[in-house]
Amino acid sequence: MLRTLIETIYNMNPKQLTALLAGLAAVATVLTIAMPVLSPNVLDKRMRSVALEREKIRQRERERLSRGEKEKVSLRSSPKQYMARIVERFNLTKWLAQEEAREKLVQAGYRGQATYVAFLFFWLVTPVLMFVAALFYMFVVLELDQPAMVKVGICLAAAYAGMQVPYFFLKNRIAKRQLSIKRAFPDALDLLLICVESGMSIEAAFKRVSAEIGSQSIPLAEELTLTTAELSYLQDRKSAYENLAKRTDLDGVKSVCMALQQAERYGTPLAQTLRVMSQENRDMRMSEAEKKAAALPPKLTVPMILFFLPVLFVVILGPAAIRVMATQDTNTSTPVLKPK
Repeated sequence: MLRTLIETIYNMNPKQLTALLAGLAAVATVLTIAMPVLSPNVLDKRMRSVALEREKIRQRERERLSRGEKEKVSLRSSPKQYMARIVERFNLTKWLAQEEAREKLVQAGYRGQATYVAFLFFWLVTPVLMFVAALFYMFVVLELDQPAMVKVGICLAAAYAGMQVPYFFLKNRIAKRQLSIKRAFPDALDLLLICVESGMSIEAAFKRVSAEIGSQSIPLAEELTLTTAELSYLQDRKSAYENLAKRTDLDGVKSVCMALQQAERYGTPLAQTLRVMSQENRDMRMSEAEKKAAALPPKLTVPMILFFLPVLFVVILGPAAIRVMATQDTNTSTPVLKPK
């Protein structure tokens, strides 16, 4: 099918090819203009779901106290029945480090029992699917002239790669989330400093900053909103800061949480602590940018050798080669007169 498409495009005349390219350009322009309109507002949706968690907790406690029900009202989405059934049947919770898996899921932005069950389910199903697909491809589609043990070994390698796919997915999500938080955290500390110096409490300051920083970093706004709820409802405020440090797993956030804990314990001014930590985080961000800029010339060496230098040689030596070829053609085309 691809070959037929290439032949059809090759056999087009210039007018048809121009019309095709113009149509593709028009479709791309329409899609570019329509994408902001059609894309959902992720910020409002996530901030609304996080902001309503405090009201849900309050309503749950009121229902428990008024009705005297012993059942717990779940605020999280329940896992799929078939996923939960498979996880329970194979007892996957004992195969994996449960606390470590939960921490990784929370760092990636996935909370609740449903996401944990889904992670265990895909951790079991993905290797099986990769193994079956590799078997079908090796023995039916590809038909390699290799021994059967070699093919089975390749299929087992595909199954092992499928086992690592959920971890790679989580690592990618965690890296993107941490990068977003790291870039917006110094600005959030500046806003937090302004709120504290204006006389607001730390809970009100976190709430205000979470609403303002959402346009720059949705994950940071979500974490600050959860910290606000924990500061309001947990008995020990130290646990709220520790949970924030665990959820982000960033050195800058950990140092700020430790400084806030010490400020509340020893009574040091929060404004001075936040000013120092804001400057430190900004310096850390600048040092990382300088490190990336210093590593740029060695990374550009190979692309320059592969792409820029051949083009430069063609531009410089091309006219000379064309003249030499033209001179040789002239010399070979002129007849040589032999004396009688």
